[in-house]
Amino acid sequence: MPLDQAHGAVLAHSMALPDGRLRKGCVLGPTEVARLRAGGVADVVVAQPEQGDIAEDDAARAVAEALVPSDAGLSLRPVGTGRVNIVAECAGLVDLDATAIHALNAVDPAITLATLPPLMRVERGTMVATVKIIPYAVVGAAVTRATAAAQGALRLHRPVMDKAVLLMTRAGGTDPGEKGARVTADRLARLGVTMQPPVVVDHTAHALAQALRQTTAPLVLILTGSATSDLHDTAPEALRAAGGQVDHFGMPVDPGNLLFLGEMNGRPVIGLPGCAKSPALNGADWVMERIICGLPVRGTDIMAMGVGGLLTEIPSRPRPRRQGEKGAPD
Repeated sequence: MPLDQAHGAVLAHSMALPDGRLRKGCVLGPTEVARLRAGGVADVVVAQPEQGDIAEDDAARAVAEALVPSDAGLSLRPVGTGRVNIVAECAGLVDLDATAIHALNAVDPAITLATLPPLMRVERGTMVATVKIIPYAVVGAAVTRATAAAQGALRLHRPVMDKAVLLMTRAGGTDPGEKGARVTADRLARLGVTMQPPVVVDHTAHALAQALRQTTAPLVLILTGSATSDLHDTAPEALRAAGGQVDHFGMPVDPGNLLFLGEMNGRPVIGLPGCAKSPALNGADWVMERIICGLPVRGTDIMAMGVGGLLTEIPSRPRPRRQGEKGAPD
């Protein structure tokens, strides 16, 4: 439209002017129109909101505020270009209402919300979600429906434990070394959990049971020098002998198959798979993180981890499952 008729409209495309760039999305007031005129512009392409429309920034802010309760452990970044980023205020796991988020995204293609996967671990400052309004304005009634669908759909599960202990065994008289303990301490620290000095005992059910009885930490981890092969192997038998119980063995996550989960005196006990000695993601991470953040983990929960449980290969060190495959690296 002619520049003289563009007052109050939204500039649709950024324009380079002699005195600098005029960015798309700005409302053309007297100052902007004067700059355009001084730059020799006679016509501009604009967007004109209709009555009842809500500007992109206002709409994005309204949806984001509806998504995040005041105690959610999340905060909103400043709005701009129709976008509000939602970030974690502390470490934790992403908690979201997928049904509500699907309903929000189904209201109007102009209103969008993208999130991290559910129960993904995040650190302070991690972007958890982003609200984006696609056009320069959106129908007000759609914003009302979207905010209604969004109510309280995002929050963090924050850690409820602050200490853990790691029990390690020496198999065949060989000390386990420092790597497993160091890697485990690093894993726990991501969620603000302090690991007590590791306890190393012989790889026998008797020795491990004695160590279990002496633990006081709210979370007990076991990393054996020889992998746990079945429900009656050394570590599960030690847990039973110490007065605890084994609730589940094995998980459909690779790496991480040889994990077991139990409890003793109301405290969770996780038998870590051998792959936990590596810092790479494995199934034990998912179980440990959920327990630290106060989420119940049952056998059925573990068996439901199979979808998405085939974790990334390490090209330089193929998993054992690749051995023997035709054409697989040595």
